[in-house]
Formats: sequence, C-alpha cells, structure tokens
Amino acid sequence: MRGWIRRFLTKRRVKDAEGRRTREVRIQEDVPSERIVSLVQFTVVAIVVLSAIEIVHIVVLKVWNAEVFAAITALIGTVTGVIIGKKA
Repeated sequence: MRGWIRRFLTKRRVKDAEGRRTREVRIQEDVPSERIVSLVQFTVVAIVVLSAIEIVHIVVLKVWNAEVFAAITALIGTVTGVIIGKKA
C-alpha cells in the first residue's frame, strides 16, 4: 500500500534538455516524504475502520451515527487536501 501511495503522490515534471540540437526530454520526479506517505496510509486505514464501525452500528442498532460519519468526512477532507497540495 505504501508503494501505491508513494507512486500516486509523486510529482512528475517534463524538462527539455538545453544546449543540444536534438530534442531530448527529461522527466524529473519529486518523491513525497515518508511522513506524508505515512499520514495518507494512516488516514486511509482509519477511513476503512470507521466505515466498518458505521456499517456495524447501522446493522446492529439500525440507527445512523452522525459522529462516526463526521470523523469519516474529516479524514476524507484531510486526504483530499494532502493530495491536492502535493500535486499542485
């Protein structure tokens, strides 16, 4: 999972090789830090666990739990912010 997150958050830029007559293109990759990869991994696992808790709560008690849903929404916002910030 860490490799998939690392590949997804890697920013790729195309650069032209300067000073040459032939057209060469270089691709520069900016790999994300391990902290960001760990943060995204933790939040994805937390979203899965909280979703399972919400499903069990609905099946067993037959009632929607707004607090768990608010936590899921907050974590989705965190992951989205990291992805948009890293890709920009």
